[in-house]
Amino acid sequence: MTAANAGGGSSEAAAPARFPFDEEIALEPLGDGAFQGAVVEQWFTPAGPLGGFVMALMVSAFDRVVADPERTARSVTMHFLRAPAAGPVAARTELVKEGRTLSSLRGELEQHGQTIATALAAYGRPVPAPRYEDAPMPRVKPAGAEPDLFGAPPGELPPLVRRLRMQHRFGEPALSRADRAEIGGWYELDEGRPVDAAALAVLSDAWFPAPWPRLGALMAAPTIGLTVHFRTALPLPPSPILGRFRSRVARDGYFEEDGEMWAPDGTLIAQSRQLGLLLPS
Repeated sequence: MTAANAGGGSSEAAAPARFPFDEEIALEPLGDGAFQGAVVEQWFTPAGPLGGFVMALMVSAFDRVVADPERTARSVTMHFLRAPAAGPVAARTELVKEGRTLSSLRGELEQHGQTIATALAAYGRPVPAPRYEDAPMPRVKPAGAEPDLFGAPPGELPPLVRRLRMQHRFGEPALSRADRAEIGGWYELDEGRPVDAAALAVLSDAWFPAPWPRLGALMAAPTIGLTVHFRTALPLPPSPILGRFRSRVARDGYFEEDGEMWAPDGTLIAQSRQLGLLLPS
């Protein structure tokens, strides 16, 4: 069953775009749970499009087909099969199961007749249950007014940096042979947009890869798989968030990167994990 009309009423009506990011992830409905969008050059790294932006396109599609406003994104996992080029892509979604609490979905992104990424998602309502939290926000210097890209690798910065306000707080400079693989700080979209699941998909992947401070030479770090868990009600008001991303193991060319993202009041809003590949540049 496709998710085109899950929950009654058509959920494929286009929503008005208010910010540049809304335009960048905008989708045109094709019917039967399918949409047309585009990979835009504004979200490119030197090695290709940001994986988090590719996920944001899929999240935008999932958002459009889950009609119940109480069911928000709880978890999205994406596997990247090939790097897309800038240009049109098709998003295809399917509602796998709709229960009392959770909606389970799967989707694919296609370009030029090839599948470029697959995704699974869980959207759910809040459930009354015991609560605990052992993920305190680290104490760091508050967000300031000026960008601070301390630690970025040498060379021209990629286009995506112009779409973000970033202020470094964690980790050593790239290629400094540091003792820890860590990066992060305060950051947000450069447009005063509310923080929703699509924005967090991008922000989960926006800093340069956590292994780079441990390296002595620049290596490409394409993402193989990315999972983001959304841990609070969304959207949140526009504000910088604090992200911290760490890697503990790189072996046989593969590394993991675990991330945590907090609102300024200390609320944990998202967790991420990705598996990446280290390749000589």
